[in-house]
Amino acid sequence: MATAGDSQLFDEHFTVTSFDQSKYDRVARIGGTSGDSQTVMTLDINTELYPCSVGDNLHVVLANSLSLDGSKDDGKGWRDVSRNGPGGETTLADMFDYVCHGKIYKFEDGDDGNTIKAYVSFGGLLMALEGPYKKLTPLRVDYVYLLVKK
Repeated sequence: MATAGDSQLFDEHFTVTSFDQSKYDRVARIGGTSGDSQTVMTLDINTELYPCSVGDNLHVVLANSLSLDGSKDDGKGWRDVSRNGPGGETTLADMFDYVCHGKIYKFEDGDDGNTIKAYVSFGGLLMALEGPYKKLTPLRVDYVYLLVKK
């Protein structure tokens, strides 16, 4: 039987180090560095839905399923009201404040030969992760959920 850990491809805490809202009213491009300083994240985030600022600590997870048992999604979508009604199942999304669904679409080798860059698009809001191969190898070109909480 699968566990939620099996569906979580990436799990890291970041400190927001940059915040740029100069291009759009409700979207900011934030930059962050992981607690161990090995992974750098750039993320476009809807600031109306999820305000944040430099210095905030964010828990960021990429998962291929929101089911707590790690099973693949049933195709209904995570926002299906019938799932979360009375007696509905709790999902990973219930534990986070900001959830997006998108696709990992590109990988590049890092400049130093020891790191890799992964690129994800969440309906036009982009994310880039750069870090050690070991941390980012679970990622592959696939659909994923982004989950964020402070």
